[in-house]
Amino acid sequence: MITSGVRPLRHSAADRPFIVIWEATQACPLQCHHCRASARPRRDPAELDTGEAVALMEQVARFGRPAPLFVITGGDPFQRPDLTTLVRRGTELGLAVSVSPSGTPTLTRDALAGLRDAGARAISLSLDADGPAAHDGFRGVEGVYALTVRAWDDALDLGLKVQINTTVTRRTVDGLPGIAALVRDRGALLWSVFFLVPTGRGRALAALDAAGTEDVLHVLYDLGETVPVKTTEAHHFRRVCVQRAILARRGVPAGEALGLGPLYRRLRARLDELGLTSGPQRRRRPPLRVSAGNGFVFVSHRGQVHPSGFLPLPAGDVRTRSLVDIYREAPLFTALRDADRLQGRCGACEFRTVCGGSRARAYAVTGDVHGEEPACGYRPGSFPYADDLAGALAAT
Repeated sequence: MITSGVRPLRHSAADRPFIVIWEATQACPLQCHHCRASARPRRDPAELDTGEAVALMEQVARFGRPAPLFVITGGDPFQRPDLTTLVRRGTELGLAVSVSPSGTPTLTRDALAGLRDAGARAISLSLDADGPAAHDGFRGVEGVYALTVRAWDDALDLGLKVQINTTVTRRTVDGLPGIAALVRDRGALLWSVFFLVPTGRGRALAALDAAGTEDVLHVLYDLGETVPVKTTEAHHFRRVCVQRAILARRGVPAGEALGLGPLYRRLRARLDELGLTSGPQRRRRPPLRVSAGNGFVFVSHRGQVHPSGFLPLPAGDVRTRSLVDIYREAPLFTALRDADRLQGRCGACEFRTVCGGSRARAYAVTGDVHGEEPACGYRPGSFPYADDLAGALAAT
């Protein structure tokens, strides 16, 4: 039997999200070139206060069991003095709370221990290069790389799980193999590779084109048996996983069947040099079918509800309406869960129910939230093994 290469959720994505991201603040001392939030030095007086934040977590808990994962992000969440109070209250409500801090002087061992003692399960740290010069340059402040790596060590030593986040642009793409080696050698729960969406400060950065994105997605697939990897805002990685599962069963080399390009060959050669495609293997982690408004919801520092942090279309406000009702009933969310609304190549694609493309990128580039995915070059109907594909898609 052909496995699909994709994991469906165990519950309906229309009923409750898999994950809720809350932007606790936009305050952050860094000047990251890609920042979605265009973070600022000081906190916004209109942020959800402690009581409102607790009310938000109570709403999340009302989705029922299994409760969505609850991630506190920013800006820099440590700019809020009530952070540990909120983590403790969320834990008491039965939520699996994680925190996504910035690499600033607030990221100390004592601060991480406070999160752990309050009940946090994990943290995520951003690393956009495998050395200080490139990473600090991307983050806009000297010393961030050293703070981040130290916090990585401290978190693991304290018993926290660690996710590493990396943003892919033309500037950072060649550093991916080195970061993968760090993830392998230092240890992490997951490596999440973010593909740039041109929003916030990220509008000024150069994203990969569709061919380059395809090459990188196949490199990440190659890494899947040595490094726990996922993608963010590259939903066509799910299509890649289905294709590669079929090709592997048939014994067909991916490069030959799919026409992968020079970036794939260059990055793959570097993976081989670093021993990332050989040695001890782990069980491959198939990607989940989660996307903007479809298993995923973002709440801003002011309480506005969006399908994604990269998709700045509000669907409601938790100060005036329950997050449960907004997620289940808001027209924007229900529309995003309907693959028949997709336009262009996405609407014609046989992978549309598995992939669906980045709705955030489509909106940022075309102005149409249902438009085709600009970073995907796949031509619908061009995958040669139609019979195998039908079986794989039926299994999702």
